[in-house]
Formats: sequence, structure tokens, C-alpha cells
Amino acid sequence: MARKSLRIDEATVVYKEKPELTDPILIEGLPGVGNVGKLAAEHLIDEIKAKKFAEIYSTDFPPQVFIDNDGIIHLVKNELYYWKGDVDLIILTGDYQGLSTRGQYILTQAILDVVEKYGTKMIYTLGGYGVGVEVEKPRVTGAATHKTLTKKLKKYDILFKDEGGGGIVGASGLLLGIGVMRGMKGVCLMGETSGYMVDPNSAREVLKRLTSILGIKISFSKLEEKAEEIRRITKHIKSLEKSAGERDTSEDLTYIG
Repeated sequence: MARKSLRIDEATVVYKEKPELTDPILIEGLPGVGNVGKLAAEHLIDEIKAKKFAEIYSTDFPPQVFIDNDGIIHLVKNELYYWKGDVDLIILTGDYQGLSTRGQYILTQAILDVVEKYGTKMIYTLGGYGVGVEVEKPRVTGAATHKTLTKKLKKYDILFKDEGGGGIVGASGLLLGIGVMRGMKGVCLMGETSGYMVDPNSAREVLKRLTSILGIKISFSKLEEKAEEIRRITKHIKSLEKSAGERDTSEDLTYIG
């Protein structure tokens, strides 16, 4: 059977199936600061065994393919997963965000077009909040579309800043901003992270808050294993930097002019 020809436009949604869902909550976790959102979303997908139902391709993604362990290539993309439970979920993750401002808007609206058809009224976007230093116990900062949400969610140990200022760049912000214009509500959960390395520790804290809000119980052991691995790598890097610094000092002291 001949394969159907597909043209990739600014935002092309390819459905694997069209599940029946009831007012699903959208959860976004795309690559970003510390890859916090992506790690959290992928861990949630694995733990609840969510099923992929759509792929999103775009001419605003980098012009490349990925190669898997079997040597097979796939075009970079975003993916939509679904899960039916006490609350239905649609989870967005993927390889990249859009490279341009225009591309970000087009992709965001394409995603909202999909979930709007399913009756989505609530969005949670996940990401990292860069603080520039290593954080052992990351706090989770929140930003919401409505004051009623901030009052409701403070009990989950989420910090909503009293003072103004700052912003949320990329899909995590746009999904909420444009979502409001479509009658949706939303919250962005951001875990503190240095921003220098992939941060599963921060992803775990963000996901703990989200699953508590949604009333979903999952294991965090795999994220904790990844966090421990990153701690070992960071410790090793610091040890190498210290050794290099000591060698430089020693060389300076023995230098004869």
C-alpha cells in the first residue's frame, strides 16, 4: 500500500488516534531551563502509561533528524499523549520549542486548537526557574491566570510572588496567555534550578506539586536516581575544577621571571 504523502507546514498535526476524553487537563513539559518541564512530563507519561495520540511537526523546528539506538531516524517533533482516569489528561512534550517568535505563536495556537476540541478548560505548564547557582532543595514558584487559582494552590507549597516583574518565555507562557483568550484557566509551575545542567531534582519537586493537585499517585524513584547521577557528575566536575585551580596556583608560585 502506498504511503500517504505529507507536507510539513508551520504547524502540522498528525493523529495516531482520536481518543474520547472528558474535559481533559492539558499539561505541558517542553525543553527549557534545566529541562525541568520535559523531565517532569516524560516521567509522568512513563508512570501513568499515557498513550501517544498525535505528533506535531513544524518548519520552525531545527532542520534535523534524531537517530535511535537501532540506527533509525525520526524527524524532530512534539508529541501529545492522553490518559483517562479520575481526571483525563493530555500531556504535551517533545524535542524542541519553536525557533522564532512567529513559530512559537503558530505552534501554541495549533496545540490549543487540538485541546479546545476536546473541551480543555485547565492548563498546567511546567518549567525551570533559573537562579544561577546549584540548589539542593528547589522551591516551586507559581504563576496563574486568575487570583482564585493562586489562593487555591498556595496550600501545595507553591510560592506565588507578591511583587510584580519577570516573565515566562516560550510555550509555558504562551499557552496560558493565549489560553485565557479562549476561556481557559492555567498555572505555570517552575522549579528552581541552576540552569546549567539537566535538573531531575527540580523536575521531581515540580511533579510532586502537580500530582498532589491532580490527586494522582506515582513513584518518583527513577527521577531520584537521575538526580543522584547528576549530583555525582556535578561533584566530579567541581573536583576537576579544584584540581585545575590548584595546579595553576602551583605553577604561578614556581615561575621564575
